[in-house]
Amino acid sequence: MELSLTKLPWYAQVAAFVALSAGAVGAFVYYYERPVRADMASRESQLKSLRADIAKGVATAKKLPEFQAQVTDLESRLASLSAVLPEEKDAADLLRRMQTVATQSNLTITSFKPAPTVTQQLHAEWPIQLELEGTYHNLAIFFDRVAKFTRIVNIGSVDIRAVRAPTPNATITASCVATTFVLLDPATIKPKPGAKPKPGAKPAAKT
Repeated sequence: MELSLTKLPWYAQVAAFVALSAGAVGAFVYYYERPVRADMASRESQLKSLRADIAKGVATAKKLPEFQAQVTDLESRLASLSAVLPEEKDAADLLRRMQTVATQSNLTITSFKPAPTVTQQLHAEWPIQLELEGTYHNLAIFFDRVAKFTRIVNIGSVDIRAVRAPTPNATITASCVATTFVLLDPATIKPKPGAKPKPGAKPAAKT
């Protein structure tokens, strides 16, 4: 049995046409328009993200001179700290400086014995046993001048004794511990036993 729209009443033909048109529109929306809209929404989201990144980059670029000034300031501070807390210990240099200050204070250094360093987290303490000969007044001048060193030197364990045969320039002998500090290189700092390595840290190579 053959079906023909022309044999249907006019209102049936109109209804059939409307149904076919609605189906065509639905298929167009489902298979073409919806994917296109989803793609456009995705592209708009990417565009917003790129614009945000560009804005951040522009803001960072504007702050670049400020960052460079901060780096210069930090480098200057590091240079100042290196003088106060040097990276390496130099017994000969420190002895020369101590000897110069002792001479200026009319004292005589009779003994200068560096002791083993005591390692802390970021620095090492370097104690030096000193023995001096002179007067109370000159000893006080010596301690005051050492306190004004650019390099940090702490004086402790002071022991003062009167000499058996005093002279105008030598009435006492004094022993003390002059402790200075050395900045450790982070690459040479060994973790304490049982300490957990920091995330991303590489294990130390075995020698």
